[in-house]
Amino acid sequence: MTANNGPKDAQPATRRANEALARSLPSSDERDFEDAKRGLIAVIPDGLVPHKDTTERPVWDMKPFDFEHDVEAPPTVNPSLWRQARLNAIHGLFKVTERVYQLRGYDVSNMTIVEGDTGIIVIDPLTTIETAKASIELYFANRPRKPVVALIYTHTHADHFAGAKGIVSEDDVRAGKLQVLAPDEFMAFAVSENVIAGNAMGRRAWYQFGGFLQIGERGLVDSGLGKTIAAGTFTLIPPTDTIKTNETRVIDGVEIAFFLVPETEAPAEMVMYFPQFRLLDMAEIATHNMHNLYTIRGAEVRDGRVWSHYLNEILDRWGDKSDALIAQHHWPMWGSDRIMQFLAKQRDLYKFIHDQSVRLLNHGYKPTEIAETLRLPASLANDWSTREYYGTLSHNSKAVYQKYLGWYDANPANLWPLPTVERARRTVEYMGGADAVLKRARRDFEAGDYRWVASVTSDVVFADPSNTEARELAADALEQLGYQAESGIWRNAYLSGALELREGVPDPKGRVNTLNADLLKGISLDLLFDFMAVRLNAEKAEGKRLVLNWTFTDIDEKLTLRLENSALTHLLGKLAPDADASFTLTRATFDQIILKQKSFPMAIMKGEISVKGNPFKLRQLMAMLDDFTPRFPIVEPGPART
Repeated sequence: MTANNGPKDAQPATRRANEALARSLPSSDERDFEDAKRGLIAVIPDGLVPHKDTTERPVWDMKPFDFEHDVEAPPTVNPSLWRQARLNAIHGLFKVTERVYQLRGYDVSNMTIVEGDTGIIVIDPLTTIETAKASIELYFANRPRKPVVALIYTHTHADHFAGAKGIVSEDDVRAGKLQVLAPDEFMAFAVSENVIAGNAMGRRAWYQFGGFLQIGERGLVDSGLGKTIAAGTFTLIPPTDTIKTNETRVIDGVEIAFFLVPETEAPAEMVMYFPQFRLLDMAEIATHNMHNLYTIRGAEVRDGRVWSHYLNEILDRWGDKSDALIAQHHWPMWGSDRIMQFLAKQRDLYKFIHDQSVRLLNHGYKPTEIAETLRLPASLANDWSTREYYGTLSHNSKAVYQKYLGWYDANPANLWPLPTVERARRTVEYMGGADAVLKRARRDFEAGDYRWVASVTSDVVFADPSNTEARELAADALEQLGYQAESGIWRNAYLSGALELREGVPDPKGRVNTLNADLLKGISLDLLFDFMAVRLNAEKAEGKRLVLNWTFTDIDEKLTLRLENSALTHLLGKLAPDADASFTLTRATFDQIILKQKSFPMAIMKGEISVKGNPFKLRQLMAMLDDFTPRFPIVEPGPART
């Protein structure tokens, strides 16, 4: 680790860049601030949601963001992002229109409440039990306390469903006291994103949302889409029904037209129109920023062409019939003309990114060349709602390339590149050694060439992670890039990289755990055994063969699990006659074992698992499975790569 661990001030080049950007920003249109404050009824004091154990850090706290009350951006924050951060710092219970309310600023997402004839409809219960419960209690403190008659998930990302048990109980759902609605295939996608690659995705999300950055002018200010992800307890209540086609339903006297928009911002997502209130809820496909066609935490690439087509159809259906527009992030807007202009800009934004990226790749441009070439037209670039607070034109254009052509840029020199560490060592050697690289890099740093300095010092760090001078200079360069970034998630990523170069990988203890009992309930047996398969260490499995039968009595399912050729495969609905061992148990017991609440031997001893054949074959298999840690290195080589 480096000797100087603290964040540093903005360098002269960063100050000049941010000052120049401030002069070029769109006119000081205050309508967004007026909209963000309109209808405010009440707030949670300081936005404070304490942890159940008061010795732990709060689950949510807006008090540390008080520094954002200043209109003028500090030199360590991009002035455009500063404006977005100030808007996202406005929190409370807001009335949107008659019978429609929003809780904003108590998580990265919004909770929307629609008042029915006898109860309330809750749309998206935030990320955690604690923030969801605090938000709905704020609502009940200011509106009549009525039962929840419906809970609606707009899409499959955790910040839109994981606080469910802070709103309703699973017992009430089972008893039919309310319905839980979601778009078609919700469960398949909601759980799969958090399972197969969940460890890596969770680690990368720390970078995207600045999970370990100190809040302040030199640290976390915003994530573009909202402040950050709430801490607390992650849950999932499965839907009781799904919306499979575009349809209109009446729930507790409220008419809702559901419109499915799969393969846009999420693989399963839907927007809603409320004709009684002339209100359009855009879920997360039209928010006050450029969104991600590729999210840097890692996820499947999204289709900008399809995204744009859906926006066009929504605009045609309901644009002139809407007096108010909300989304499950950011603030509403009012007025049919403004709403239509907004939707048209969002529609054209994603079509532009898609079409122009495809045009250039068809001319033979490489991903980085497309990213450096594309510029938004002035009509989009000068609109606050399309600016790069979350997604960026740079990484979104690369996403389009990836969608159509994949990672390979067709240059054979890049078909079989050297591994990162070896390439870094040989590059540093070619450049005359670490001392020569750092001597030139320091000059480039003084000149404000931070992109290049970050690149070459990263090579030195990967070649020799113990080089403290390289670590510090790499951190300094990343830090300045963060201070200049308009995208909240780029800023968070740069500053998180700088933090880890200086202080090492933080301990994630106490952070949201997505692999829990609620999530496991929603994971199919098929996906669960696929997750087991990705944990198989091929070297340990070399030359080994075994067959295990599994029968789950409570869900009436069975399967054959087979290991051969260093691959773990399974076949649902079949039991192999040549099995080495057969296990009969409940799915509930299996889930407890996965969560490490009990072990296989203990469950066998207690009679919770019956075994035929050789039970030690299972022990052999378990010894071949890797455990994943969320603390793997990112900005330096890991132990296996040194």
